[in-house]
Amino acid sequence: MKIALVTDAWAPQVNGVVTTLVELRQGLIAMGHEVVLIEPSGFKRFPCPGYREIELAWRPGRKVRELLDAAQADAVHIATEGPLGAAARSHCLRRGWAFTTAFHTRFPDILAKALHVPESWGYAWFRRFHAKSSGIMVPSAGMFDILKGHGFAPLKQWSHGVDLSLFKPEEGADLGLPRPVFLYVGRVSYEKNLEAFLKLDLPGSKVVYGVGPLEQRLKRDYPQVQWRGVVPRTELVHIYSAADVFVFPSCSETFGLVMLEAMACGTPVAAYPVPGPLDVVAPQHNADDGGVLHEDLRTAALQALEIPRGAARHRALQFDWGEVCRQFVDHLVPACHTELTSVTKQTQKLHKLVS
Repeated sequence: MKIALVTDAWAPQVNGVVTTLVELRQGLIAMGHEVVLIEPSGFKRFPCPGYREIELAWRPGRKVRELLDAAQADAVHIATEGPLGAAARSHCLRRGWAFTTAFHTRFPDILAKALHVPESWGYAWFRRFHAKSSGIMVPSAGMFDILKGHGFAPLKQWSHGVDLSLFKPEEGADLGLPRPVFLYVGRVSYEKNLEAFLKLDLPGSKVVYGVGPLEQRLKRDYPQVQWRGVVPRTELVHIYSAADVFVFPSCSETFGLVMLEAMACGTPVAAYPVPGPLDVVAPQHNADDGGVLHEDLRTAALQALEIPRGAARHRALQFDWGEVCRQFVDHLVPACHTELTSVTKQTQKLHKLVS
């Protein structure tokens, strides 16, 4: 099948959405699909307000139309709601093509925190964006329920995965810091609720890997924290493995891929019992959980020290990328409301055989 994948989030951006889409593209190609990627690097760009390290396409409409027409794709998936996503959506509607979308980021919550506008305004705007989609892919059950409550439809649950061949425990990993080591990896921005972690009274060391608009202020306010910036993705294996607990303070996630990466390296997670962690870390609250969820983040962090590293790894093993890619393909729709191509039909037969 030829799939047009349209995204405003792509390298060199560093975030969970980019990681998910890179892994998805690789997985789809490995399955025999052709992926036509439309991303910002081929366009004139401008810095995203409030996140200057993220560059968005400037007035991409004409080129997006040309690329989509030339692609003649069997299915169109619009992964983000930025300028490229909006241009692709408009062209699909103009052509009468069906398409799918995804809800990767809780922008209404981010806007509410950063600009002090009601969440309902943001959800209303995003509901209109997704209204013509033939399937809105949502990565967690908790986020599914939130969007359903805001009137989004049709929703399709689509989990995410982790590269288990890359993220695995590294024996003897050490950051050279007093233990226990409590780690955070991610953006240093409004929506991550990072101060809930930084202000905790915890033994040992706190370490933060990441950058973002709040970085300088938080470095100044919390000088006792080890601030390590951004490192290549492959180095994260050592970092995750060297930590005793991964602390995830965000309360506005659709999924939270970094939690999976940490657990895959054998590091248990401490987080709040909110959508994202509830789906990824501890849905059953038993021995198979990859960490501890608690309304008191300090309690969760201290109790997570008692979680066996093997249990955290075992939880991560349940998020296999092969199944994630197959689920994604199942949610796609024919772009032109016609029969799928012979290649697509053959692929579907192959999926039935392997499943």
